[in-house]
Amino acid sequence: MFVVATAGHVDHGKSTLVRALTGMEPDRWAEERRRGMTIDLGFAWSTLPSGGTVAFVDVPGHERFVPNMLAGVGPVPAALVVVAADEGWMPQSAEHLAALHALGVSYGLLVVTRADLADPGPAAARARAELAATSLGAVDTVAVSAVTGAGLPELRVALDRLAARLPAPAADAPVRLWVDRAFTVRGAGTVVTGTLGAGRLRVGDELELAATGEPVRVRGLHRLGEARSEVTAVARVAVNLRGTPRGRVGRGDALLTPGRFHRTDLLDVRLAGDPAAELPATLTLHVGAAAVPARVRPLGADTVRLRLARPLPLLVGDRALLRDPGRHHVAGGVTVLDVAPPPLTRRGAAAVRAAVLATVDGRPDLAGELRRRGLARAADLVRTGVEVTGRPVVGDWLADPEHWRRLGTRLGGEVARHAREHPLE
Repeated sequence: MFVVATAGHVDHGKSTLVRALTGMEPDRWAEERRRGMTIDLGFAWSTLPSGGTVAFVDVPGHERFVPNMLAGVGPVPAALVVVAADEGWMPQSAEHLAALHALGVSYGLLVVTRADLADPGPAAARARAELAATSLGAVDTVAVSAVTGAGLPELRVALDRLAARLPAPAADAPVRLWVDRAFTVRGAGTVVTGTLGAGRLRVGDELELAATGEPVRVRGLHRLGEARSEVTAVARVAVNLRGTPRGRVGRGDALLTPGRFHRTDLLDVRLAGDPAAELPATLTLHVGAAAVPARVRPLGADTVRLRLARPLPLLVGDRALLRDPGRHHVAGGVTVLDVAPPPLTRRGAAAVRAAVLATVDGRPDLAGELRRRGLARAADLVRTGVEVTGRPVVGDWLADPEHWRRLGTRLGGEVARHAREHPLE
């Protein structure tokens, strides 16, 4: 299976397209169908010509529901950018594309809908030019009509080509399932859904809730509406949790492999977007399915420190998005550089920290982390996303070799000094 999210302006035919491809109704609420617009996330799936399966996360296009859109797009590796032939490029087309670019989404398709109502050429040309300047770059373009069915076979083939290009998921990676929906099923209890981007889930697994750290157990799993004993990434999955009240989990929470993630409310990030010095004091950080207010402290030209309103399970290298909800403005995408940064208490500490962060690229690096920290526990490094391959110097402590050598030299010097000053001891 591969998972793709829709993106595009309100009423450009995203849900109609998903309905035509899958034969399923992605809009779950009666209010959505009455108003003819998607308000919350919808889900549907279909079999492709290759025999593989594509699952769609259908997102709302209205500007009032951008947080819902970001909750759906955040964990998904590919996007279906939808533009209507009769209306062309519109304001929410631009904001959705800015969000995809900020999150670093680099796999996608451009679909021009309503090809039966207008020549799709002008809309396709404008949209391709807009996409080319972003992380998506050059993408396949397909013109379709959900009314006549024209272009739908070509779109299915293009989806197959997109699936073949996606990188293979890390099946043995720790699980971090961002929750985009939580509800209660009579006789079963609490069920949460999300996009499993890496790792595998099994019935009976013990996980932990990111919000509280409390343990939870998997009572049942569903994939594409069918019960499974095991689900491997990438997949849309529903997880039935044993003995967990519905009020304890909701959108923006996450199910985690125990001991593999650092829950943090303080992090240093690199910003690609607005200049760091021009950011407002408070923005909203969107990562996975979570949206959390964050206080912003600029450090360097493109580095900032974020203080979150609540802790999140983040790793070095995670991609996220900063948005100003008041202005409906995407301030930029961020790459997480450090999830356990040192305090900034001395005068000039921010400038010193910015100089350190300038040497960091957001890729987990054991040697670099040890060089910056001197000493660190192996378990703490694992929880930040760093692969530990070195041998501890004592217990589970790892050390930068040069720092360890200096400590040895200092120890010898201190012993010698003490012997001189206190010879009778």
